Amino acid sequence: MEQLIPIGIFLFVLFLLLGSGVWVGLALMGVAYVGMDLFTSRPAGDAMITKVWTSTSSWTLTALPLFIWMGEILFRTRLSEDMFKGLSPWMARLPGGLVHTNIVGCTVFAAVSGSSAATLTTVGKMSIPELRRRNYPERMVIGTLAGAATLGLMIPPSLTLIVYGVTINESITKLFMAGVFPGLVLAAMFMAYVAIVSQVSKSFDPSPEPPMSFVEKLKNSRYLIPVICLILVVIGSMYMGYATATEAAAFGVIGGLILAASQGSLSWATFTDSLMGAVRTSAMIALILAGASFLSLSMGFTGLPRGLADLIASLELSRFELLMALLVFYIVLGMFLDGISSVVLTMAVVEPMIRQAGIDIIWFGIFIVVVVEMAQITPPIGFNLFVLQGMTGHEMTFIARAAIPMFLIMVVMVFVLIAFPELATWLPDNIRQGPAG
Repeated sequence: MEQLIPIGIFLFVLFLLLGSGVWVGLALMGVAYVGMDLFTSRPAGDAMITKVWTSTSSWTLTALPLFIWMGEILFRTRLSEDMFKGLSPWMARLPGGLVHTNIVGCTVFAAVSGSSAATLTTVGKMSIPELRRRNYPERMVIGTLAGAATLGLMIPPSLTLIVYGVTINESITKLFMAGVFPGLVLAAMFMAYVAIVSQVSKSFDPSPEPPMSFVEKLKNSRYLIPVICLILVVIGSMYMGYATATEAAAFGVIGGLILAASQGSLSWATFTDSLMGAVRTSAMIALILAGASFLSLSMGFTGLPRGLADLIASLELSRFELLMALLVFYIVLGMFLDGISSVVLTMAVVEPMIRQAGIDIIWFGIFIVVVVEMAQITPPIGFNLFVLQGMTGHEMTFIARAAIPMFLIMVVMVFVLIAFPELATWLPDNIRQGPAG
């Protein structure tokens, strides 16, 4: 019961600061400062300075701004148009037709981006007008794009997995490997849903695509060569053990610049815009990570994480019951916070619980990412919903309803992960590791 007082104070100060519009990173620092000042004898200012510096000067964290910059560069190229030209001939004859380009396009771009928002914007700016022109159901177009764009959080390089790895001091490369098969399985589940709905729905009646020979399809596939080469360089260098996540990110930036230059999209304006976009996003995430790191230190001094872990242990929950409780917890939290904030805000408390329960830390990272993906499409703060509203002009309620089937598929994916944990653990356990970082 003695733990309830600091918990109550932590939560009161946190929601007071967040509700007043303070940035998330500063709100976390404020909560940590209050906790250190009230419940410990250590000087809060000295502790904050030391912890903020050490958390933001991590070498592993350098992969984050580089991957963000790569995504910003590719966002300003003709990559989305080329992907649509290369994918559409192969997707047209599948049940569901060109709607599959949303899912496959997001899967491909996720492998060179790492950001859900960048994936959504890049693929959506090309696919939405094309699919509307071909008379595909609007709700299906919007829903699949909202759901599939979240694959940017799972399929490496994933910004959320980088943040998770830095927060718990785990190998980024291992986490990237763990995300490959679950990401592909989730994409396949989205495609299966589209195929089933297209067969049973009477409203699914798009304009027919002109027939195309196999040779013509192969010719169109040349548009996919640049992005496939970039994926092989970035992801392959890590999985083959030739590069760390940070070094692979640097290769990705160089590859993105070469790709933009080859397409004629690289100018001084696009270079500076991409660089400043990466700086803004990186600074935001770094501030959140610094605040979360200080909060973790503060909570550690109060003994709150261990106390809560002991409380959970006293309830004698099974692993499945604990995971179900965390599933509900993160879904609710994701309605009000973005994914990265949700991860860094809770890891100080959740990590001791899952370690004590004997849950694999790499597997749990993928579990967290799937649940955080749900947060991207759950109102009122689902970020993908806001992006889609700006792109399509639809009401938020229409977009949220269109995304509900994708949300339910992600819930099913959680149970698939629990039933088949090897989906996430096999690759990192069996592929040769490169250097640390």
